[in-house]
Amino acid sequence: MSWTLHCSTGCGYSAPGDKLASLCPQCAQPLSVRYDAAVSRASVSGAWSLWRYAAALPMLPGDAPVSLGEGATPLLELPELAREIGVRKLWVKDEGQNPTASFKARGLMMAVTRAKALGLPGLSVPTAGNAGIALAAYAAAGGVPARIYAPRTTPPPILSSIRAYGVELELVDGHIGDAGKATMQFCKESGYFNVATVREPYRVEGMKTMGYEVAEQLGWDLPDAIIYPTGGGEGTIGIWKAIGEMIEWGWLPNDTVKPRMIIAQASGCAPLVRAFHAGEDKATPWENPVTHASGLRVPGPFGDRWTLRTLRESHGDAEAVDEDGIRAGTFTLASRGGIDAAPEGGCALAATAQLVKTGRLHPNATVVVFNTGSGASYRF
Repeated sequence: MSWTLHCSTGCGYSAPGDKLASLCPQCAQPLSVRYDAAVSRASVSGAWSLWRYAAALPMLPGDAPVSLGEGATPLLELPELAREIGVRKLWVKDEGQNPTASFKARGLMMAVTRAKALGLPGLSVPTAGNAGIALAAYAAAGGVPARIYAPRTTPPPILSSIRAYGVELELVDGHIGDAGKATMQFCKESGYFNVATVREPYRVEGMKTMGYEVAEQLGWDLPDAIIYPTGGGEGTIGIWKAIGEMIEWGWLPNDTVKPRMIIAQASGCAPLVRAFHAGEDKATPWENPVTHASGLRVPGPFGDRWTLRTLRESHGDAEAVDEDGIRAGTFTLASRGGIDAAPEGGCALAATAQLVKTGRLHPNATVVVFNTGSGASYRF
C-alpha cells in the first residue's frame, strides 16, 4: 500500500510517504497519512489481531512489522453499570491487555516499524509513563536504540518497567512538557528521531486500529458515543480517522451515523476541556498540572488543534473529572466489571456518568468507554 503525507491543518502541504518526515515544513503542525487507493473490507482477514488490518497500515513491500502481539483487546459489555449510569448500552474497550499494558503499544509499534524500515539510528520520546514502556519494548524487539525522558514523578512501577527493557532512561524535574524539551534537545544533538505524540505521522496509524476493532466487535456498527481519556490526543484522533476511512472505503454504509467523540481529562490538568468549552481552536498550556492519572498530566498537548477539531466535527464534548471522581471510577471498573483499570479509564467512566447527569449524553445512547491502561502500572 502506498500513501502520501498531508498536513493535518489542510494548509496544502503534501509529500511522498516513503520518506522520513516529522512535522509539516510549512506550518509546523502534525502530518497525516492518506492512502493512495481505497482499502477493501475483504482485505480484513486472518487471526483476531491488530494485523487483520495490515492492508490499511503504512507498510511497504519488504517491510517487517515489529510486533509483540498488540491489539485485539476485548470489548466488554457492562449492562448493570449501563443501567446505573443511565445509558442504553455500555461497553469498555480494555486496552490494558496490550503487550505493554496500555494503548500506547499500538502507536509505538507502528512508529518503530517505520523507523526500522527507514534505517534510523535511534529513537527518543518524552513520556508520562506508558509511551515510555511501549517504546522501550518495541525498540528492544526491533533492535533500535532508544532514549526515554520521563518526569521524576512518574509512577515507580512504570519507571521500573522502562528500565527492564534495557533502554536509556533520563528523569527530569517537572512534567511531560519539560521531558519534551529535553527530548528535542537530545535529538538535535544525537541524530535520534523524536517519536513524541503526533510529532511523526505513524503513531496515529497504529492508534486508529482501535476504531476498526470497535466497529468489527459491534458487528460492523458504531456506538452513539466514544468516551476517551485524553492527554496528548492521538487515541481520539486515530479513532476518528479510522471512522472516516471505514465510511470512505465502504467498510460501513455511506449513511452511517458517526459517534460523538468525547474526551475525559482530570480537572487538575484539563487544557483541552477548557479550550473546547471556550470555543478556542487551540489549547493554552495548563499551569501547575496535578493529577494521579499520570497519562492525563499533559499540560500542553501538541495535538491540541487536531483533537479539538475532531471533537467539533463529531459534535462531541469534553468533560473534566476531579481526583475523587477518578478514583471512584477506577474502583467501579475493577470491583463491578473485573477490569484492572488505570486511573485514566476510571476518569472516562466517571466522565460518562457526569455527562448523563448533566443532560449532555442521552439516556438512550450506546457508549464505548476506553480503559487505556492497566491499573497494575500505578500500584506501589
